[in-house]
Amino acid sequence: MAERLQGRRVRYQVAASLDGYVAGPNGEADWIPMDPDIDFAALFAQFDTLLMGRRTFDGLHKQGNAGSGGAFGMKTVVFSRTLNPADYPGLTIVADQVTETIAALRAAPGKDLWLFGGGELFRSLAALGLVDRVEVALVPIMLGGGLPLFPAPAPRIPLKLDKQRTYEKSGVVMLEYRVIS
Repeated sequence: MAERLQGRRVRYQVAASLDGYVAGPNGEADWIPMDPDIDFAALFAQFDTLLMGRRTFDGLHKQGNAGSGGAFGMKTVVFSRTLNPADYPGLTIVADQVTETIAALRAAPGKDLWLFGGGELFRSLAALGLVDRVEVALVPIMLGGGLPLFPAPAPRIPLKLDKQRTYEKSGVVMLEYRVIS
């Protein structure tokens, strides 16, 4: 699982509570602070493709942040066995051939691929050795339950810390790791 030196990287970039949840028990994200020192425009500019599971897509769709043309103005790939591709002509719906799909996306020109949303897809892609980086914005809150960052059963994933930054106003700590073999 060494980091790839060529091609686009799959980066799981997510906010998580101190007790390891990426969303509250009802999928809520109202606990994530909007720190003025975090440059969200620069963050989004690093990516041109979102990878997400069906539940994340459903949540964004209900909020009005994702439609049949994608989410946040980016190419959107949804991994789902239940969504009908004909209902979402602007999305890429992947029901199988996950490894081949990721390989094709890596080989195409463009920016890094943002593994966006909950931990289920992260766990699945990590088990296949398809995740290059894990970048967690650790938020100083204990949710006590919700959607876990890395739900069990999950494989062991060794990581190497590349960068860390503390945002003083919110107390958010950004931890950037690369997946190692």
